[in-house]
Order: sequence, then structure tokens, then C-alpha cells
Amino acid sequence: MNGEAAASFMTANLAQSGLFLSLSLFVILAVAEAIYPRRKRALPRVKRWRTNILIILLDSAALRLMGPVAALAAASYATQHHVGLFNWIDLPAWLEFIFALILLDLAIYGQHIATHKIPLLWAMHKVHHTDRDFDVTTAIRFHPAEIILSMLYKSVLVLLLGPSLLAVFVFALVLNFCAMFNHSNLRLPDWLDKYLRLALVTPDMHRVHHSTVPRETNSNYGFSIALWDRIFGTYIAQPAAGHDDITIGLIEYQSNDPADFWWSLKIPFGDSPKADKKPATE
Repeated sequence: MNGEAAASFMTANLAQSGLFLSLSLFVILAVAEAIYPRRKRALPRVKRWRTNILIILLDSAALRLMGPVAALAAASYATQHHVGLFNWIDLPAWLEFIFALILLDLAIYGQHIATHKIPLLWAMHKVHHTDRDFDVTTAIRFHPAEIILSMLYKSVLVLLLGPSLLAVFVFALVLNFCAMFNHSNLRLPDWLDKYLRLALVTPDMHRVHHSTVPRETNSNYGFSIALWDRIFGTYIAQPAAGHDDITIGLIEYQSNDPADFWWSLKIPFGDSPKADKKPATE
């Protein structure tokens, strides 16, 4: 097996391992948040989950159609062809690994801000924010168009930085794990949340970001490392209404509509049905 074939084999195996580990954590968090829920649900679980899971299945199909245009493939290419910053400077492998994780996470923080500030990106990203509940499935509710653009962004980023295949794999895994964890409806002890959020984004910290209050929606952009929001002044510790009374989603979509699959897919194109005026089904 030549070097390119070996790299492709390793990339495929890492991707499969990442999928298995992510699915395992999803199940663990789904069970945990059912046993120790932080908040009561606004909408029934069954329809919401069906829609959110269908969206991730569509996202997965879209990524598969992209073929080799993926972050892991980009990392393999960068290593083989000596492309990117880390392939041009001489650093100890352990230090390069740490720097790669930090820089990649900072870039994702910046990307998240961009999705809120640039109208075209917000049109896609608000699919994520229209979810009226906040649980582990919210972490996978992203429009396929946003997922494709996000993967292109990550791939270009990897080519520019040139991190190792292992660093990109670990980063992707950590990002997935943290996104599922900090979107979960899991009740953590107050003392644990207080200390954990000094380093990592917790569910209570990220829930603020899903508030209908614009000031709160435009805060707490971090997914993994909690420090970026403090450093760049986008941190809000708690929602003004408190976690029990915070309204999740977007104020213009407080209806049953966000739990509908086709409605959710139409949002970026501006032709989604207007939010109905009926009270949401409890």
C-alpha cells in the first residue's frame, strides 16, 4: 500500500471511529437529559426529534456527496504535499498539536459570529435557532447548505494551517462532543457548572445563546473553549429571565412550525410559511 492509499485508509477509519463515538455520546446524553432534565419542553419530543434527526441524515448525505472535500481529507492532503503553516515551521509534535486545537477552535468561534452578522449566513444559521426546545438534537439541527459551507470553511482552514491528521480528528471529535453536551437539556449541579464553565462551554452557558432576547442571542458563541467569549466581550453569564423562564428560539417563530421538517428546510429561501398563531402544543 503506497503512502496515498495508506492515508486514505486511515482517513476513512478515523471518520468511521468518529461517527461511532459521536453516536455513542448522543445516546448517553439523550438518556441522561431524560433522567435529569434542566427544563420542561415547549413542544412534544417525537415530532421535534423526527425533524432534527431527518435534518442530520440529510446533512450526512450532503457531506458524502462532497467526496474528498472534507477536513480530514484536507489534513491528509496537507501532510502529503507539505502544505500549510505547521508544515513550514519546525515545532515539537506535541506543541503543534496543542496550537492546532486552539487555533481551530478560535476559528470556529469566529465562524459562529459571522453566521450571526452576515445576512446570507444568518438565513441558513437561523434554522438552528428556530428550534423552540434546547436538547441534544438541537446540536445537529443545521441546514444542509450551512453544513456544506461550514465544511468548505474547515477544509480551507486546515489547508492554511496544515495540522496533522490526528489533530484534525481530535478537534472534530471534541467539537462534536462539546456541541452535543452544551446543547443538552441536562441539569448540572450549580457548583459543577460554575467551575466547568471556566474552561468549557456548559449547557447553562450556551442556553443563553438560544434565548429570544437579541442581546442574549448575540452572546456566548463558543462551542468548546469557554474563554473566547470572555476575551472578546461576548459573554453573558445567565439569561435575564432565568433558565426556567427563558424563551428558546426566535421570537417570530414561537409556534409549532419549527418542528416541521419541510418548513425548516425552506427558511433560508424566505418562503417558509409564516409562524401560525395557534398556541404551541404542549
